Amino acid sequence: MNSSKRPFSRRDFLKLAGLGLGAIALRPFTSRLDTHLVSRSILLPDFPKADLLGRNCTTDTSLQWGGTIPIMARPDVNSTKVRNAHPDEVFPWQKEVSAENIDVNIPNQRWVETPEGYIRSIYLQPCKNSPNTPLAALPNGTTGFWAEVTVPYVDLIVEKAASSVGWIGDHIAYGLQPRLYYSQVMWIDQVRMGDSGTIQYHVNERYGNPGDLFWAEGAAFRPLTEEDVSPIHPEVDPATKKVVVNTNYQTLTCKEGDQEVYFCRVSTGIQEGSTPLGEHAVWRKLLSVRMAANNVGASYDLPGISWTTLFVGDGVAIHGATSHNNFGSVQSHGCVNCRPEDAKWIFKWSQPLVGLEPGQVTWTDWTGGSTHVFVEDTL
Repeated sequence: MNSSKRPFSRRDFLKLAGLGLGAIALRPFTSRLDTHLVSRSILLPDFPKADLLGRNCTTDTSLQWGGTIPIMARPDVNSTKVRNAHPDEVFPWQKEVSAENIDVNIPNQRWVETPEGYIRSIYLQPCKNSPNTPLAALPNGTTGFWAEVTVPYVDLIVEKAASSVGWIGDHIAYGLQPRLYYSQVMWIDQVRMGDSGTIQYHVNERYGNPGDLFWAEGAAFRPLTEEDVSPIHPEVDPATKKVVVNTNYQTLTCKEGDQEVYFCRVSTGIQEGSTPLGEHAVWRKLLSVRMAANNVGASYDLPGISWTTLFVGDGVAIHGATSHNNFGSVQSHGCVNCRPEDAKWIFKWSQPLVGLEPGQVTWTDWTGGSTHVFVEDTL
């Protein structure tokens, strides 16, 4: 592979970043990337020791190129800067505090206290470091299993890049380290022993897969179980369930009749109308899917989008997002971004139900009704 790196334009950055639809690693990987195409060993990093962590997940192009973010001495944009944090840097999340001086032009006034100073919470993905004991082989009678990333990030060994285009092609071209992030869900179909003596999983997309294939440390992944897809409130008449998204307040409410049973903050489309108003019916659900588009102003290619509930035919969905923590403000190209745990609750509660096998269902696969999603802009 040619190790020379192409110039990196702002348009390229926008393409890689996806503007809130997924987390892209922008930390330079230099010459080690070439070895990843043949290496059989990438151990998990030594992440900070804390119950809750925060990963710099920003793709904000108004900041310095590469997604560096400032660590401030106080929770105030005008306080002294301690230093810049590099992309994917992980911090102990000590506590969340309010800004000392409220800026009415900034919707999100929350900051995270770290041992080095304060970082605006919108730039930090809340995560944990919970490595697992990996399976030594595929479960008997199966061709694979779904698994969730339970560490801040895991580096990928590239076995096959399907083409020179797409997220992995861009990472290779620009010398960037391909990674998966906390809470992303992928399909595992092989197990092997790496050169380091640790168990590695063969990682790929079961749905929306262009042919990219990877290996990664098995300890980074927790196999999903039946409990992860068990229905919530199955005794309730499905016809009474509905989801209400308010694009003015950036909120989502799950209702059973007139009773609110779940509420969360979300991030809908930045452009007016990109999250279509009106009543829509869920038409497809997937445990995980690769999402891609190559439209003017909306170019992205993102792996492992978890707990995806599609309700508009051109690809608008409720799903987990790992590339920002700015829920309560517009952020996406049109989808309804949620915290992964919120997207999972909605996925399990809404109709139709989805099991581990095959991990997806479309409107042609069921005869019953589906949950309706009402997108409103009322004040």
